[in-house]
Amino acid sequence: MTVLALSWQTVKSRLGGFVGAFLAVLCGTAVVAACGVLIESGISSGVPTERYAAAPVVVGGKQSVRPEGADVLSAQSVAEQPTVPADLVARVAAVPGVRSAVGDVDFAAAVITPDGRVPAGPPVRGHGWESVALAPFTLAGDAPAGPDQVVLDQALAERAGVRTGDQVRIETSAGTREYRVTGLTSPGLSRQTAVFFTTERAAELFGRPGRLHAVAVLTDGDADAVAERLESALGDAVTVTTGVDRGMIEFSDVGQGRTILLAISGSFAGVALLVMMFVVSSTLALSVAQRRREFALLRAIAATPRQIRSLIAAETTLVAVVAGVLGGVGGLFVAGWLRDAFASIGVLPGDFELTLGPLPPVGAVLLGLGAARLAAWSAARRPSRISPVEALGEAAIEPRGLGRTRTSIGVVVLVLGLGAATAPLFLRGPVAAGVSVMSALLIVIGLAVLGPLVVGRAIRLVAGPLSRFSRVGGYLAAANSVANTRRLAAAVTPLMLAVGFAIAQFFSAAVVDEAAQRETDRATVADHVLTGQIGGLPPAVTAAVREVPGVAAVTPLVRTQVITATDVAGQVEVHTVAALGVDGAQVRGALDLGDVRGDLGALTGDAVALSQAEADWQEKAIGDQLAVHLGDGTPITLRVVATYTHDQAFGDYVLPATLARAHTTDQLDTSVLVRREPTADPAAVTAALRGLTARFPTLTVADRAAMEAAGSALRDQQFWVNMVALGVILGYIVISVANTLVMTTTQRAREFALLRLVGATRRQVRRMMLTEAVVSAGIAIVIGSLIPVIPLALLGIGVSGSPLPAGPVTVYLGIIGAAALLGLLSVVIPTRVALRPRPIDAIGVRE
Repeated sequence: MTVLALSWQTVKSRLGGFVGAFLAVLCGTAVVAACGVLIESGISSGVPTERYAAAPVVVGGKQSVRPEGADVLSAQSVAEQPTVPADLVARVAAVPGVRSAVGDVDFAAAVITPDGRVPAGPPVRGHGWESVALAPFTLAGDAPAGPDQVVLDQALAERAGVRTGDQVRIETSAGTREYRVTGLTSPGLSRQTAVFFTTERAAELFGRPGRLHAVAVLTDGDADAVAERLESALGDAVTVTTGVDRGMIEFSDVGQGRTILLAISGSFAGVALLVMMFVVSSTLALSVAQRRREFALLRAIAATPRQIRSLIAAETTLVAVVAGVLGGVGGLFVAGWLRDAFASIGVLPGDFELTLGPLPPVGAVLLGLGAARLAAWSAARRPSRISPVEALGEAAIEPRGLGRTRTSIGVVVLVLGLGAATAPLFLRGPVAAGVSVMSALLIVIGLAVLGPLVVGRAIRLVAGPLSRFSRVGGYLAAANSVANTRRLAAAVTPLMLAVGFAIAQFFSAAVVDEAAQRETDRATVADHVLTGQIGGLPPAVTAAVREVPGVAAVTPLVRTQVITATDVAGQVEVHTVAALGVDGAQVRGALDLGDVRGDLGALTGDAVALSQAEADWQEKAIGDQLAVHLGDGTPITLRVVATYTHDQAFGDYVLPATLARAHTTDQLDTSVLVRREPTADPAAVTAALRGLTARFPTLTVADRAAMEAAGSALRDQQFWVNMVALGVILGYIVISVANTLVMTTTQRAREFALLRLVGATRRQVRRMMLTEAVVSAGIAIVIGSLIPVIPLALLGIGVSGSPLPAGPVTVYLGIIGAAALLGLLSVVIPTRVALRPRPIDAIGVRE
């Protein structure tokens, strides 16, 4: 109790000395809490249901895949909506508490206006008429009674310029057909627009005989109790949802958004936690070092090492608890900002709800407190070990050298960072970029632990020229820097971290992006790219294009994903990887997959072509069998028929288009690639392709740049995801930089007063501090710029074969310019404030 009381008194009387540690813990806890909220939301949140609003329980296909032997956290959400058997309706209806069960089909549709355009607005989805009871719709007119009749959403009808009784063209995966509008429903839905066909016609257009999208359940009693009975009766082959989880069945982008959010926030949380521990440790170490005289006096009056450690631990705990609680609450607001940012760049649905539970803030507080206590233990080691006889000398002179423990830790972390830098030689794509950033971060931390040694060597190189630069200011700055390398290292380290982390984060993404762009440019040999205004094209488009005179090769492209499971050292690693569906017989005429081994023409049935990197990782050769799960979670064993090398442009798996398409949500082709015959008239072929819009109104004809633009859009999204993460982490680091530099400057108020009492003018002191600030910023910029060189060079070699950097030089100049400005302002402004009192008053101020 005595130590706690003394700690409380110390904190109250030295609030300014604890501000740095307080801000470090508060901001770090807020960032970690925000990551925790995003992780929890990725597991349990979603969007509110619309079409199933009247159905308290919805049964759909399995929304995640967990291969045998994998742990629970390794489960991957499916990229495409799975289906359920049609006979599930009868099984659901037989469960006690179920008033009725309604089978629902869901497919993409496009209503064409009389003038041939697709009206703007939410995506249009087709359904059977019986599903109208699942949402609060009011019908004006008649229900569809035949295969050529349809009921439209009233808002959609107004946008399309049609009324009850009119004929309207609707395009689906089965093609384009005219229907008579028999009625209108209201009110409309916000995320989608519903179009209702007869039950039989909707089943035909759904294109999966004997399958349904979902089964909606109307209950007589408690929905949760009915859901439990359904889970028991149906087993784990389906997913039974209630509440907000129903939106996961209704909307295909929810599950994918949750997967992406988990991946982003998981990696983001690891970096944030590592940065927080480092920043808190360095800030607290600086705070303790500033009280060296105080601890020396306590040792001189018989305080034991244990009492010193207990005092520092108690002070740190008091500050960390208050800062952590405030940071945990603030993390909820940071999470909301991150959600909005991710939604604005298309990673999450705009109405994705966050799960705001107590676990993330509490966990962040505990982690922040743990980091602070660990930092307190580390910072207390030196002041608690000095003997009473050495106390006064320790109080006057900065300690020299580094302890064996700190040196060993620094070397180990540095070696780990350099080792991680080699990973891109074996990994590809965004994963390689992420590892490259992490390796740069480890190198920064390793150099920071060895800071006094690194900065000491650097300052000795510039001390001579610095002394000659200015007779007074330069000499004083050089003498101060050489005599106080620990203090200078404390100022340089966070600035070095900011420069190194920002360069590594931005330019690693730039290296991967440029490599993928070059490969896409080189690999696309098609002359035309056909796309659809409803997110894809009906498969019939490919057949129609093949009849166009002058066309040499046509292949549909179906972009999807597969889920793989690999045994690595006895543990099952589960990954979701990009896959592409093509026509194996004609793909070579439109795409260059690089060095191909095997027969792409054999891409039929259950065949697959693997990238060479994936084949090596899976230890598969041509002719081998490979078990995977397709985009909708369907397990399948594929036969390897070829390998290729252009994986950055096309992903690691190339499947037959028919197989890939059958397991996508809407069974549409993402695009169609067309190559002309060498002797064909380009204008005639282009005109003939555009003429197909009479049969397929949503079709758009573009040149090969559309293929590059599509890839660029995906890379831009990934780039902005990285920039959002970078912005939050870098913002925290910037606060730490300013915090540290202000602390190191304000600590020297008595030193400034002494210099002025012995004859130095205010201008000379300011020039000394400006020179020191320039030296500190210069060292931080040089070392921070050199740190990412090895990781980025190895990343470039791994993804493109070239160690040369990629990305605009203006960004690099902006990073170092901002770092220099931050370093100068954080020193110059506190210096001016510290020089305001008279020297005789400042010299007597307590430290």
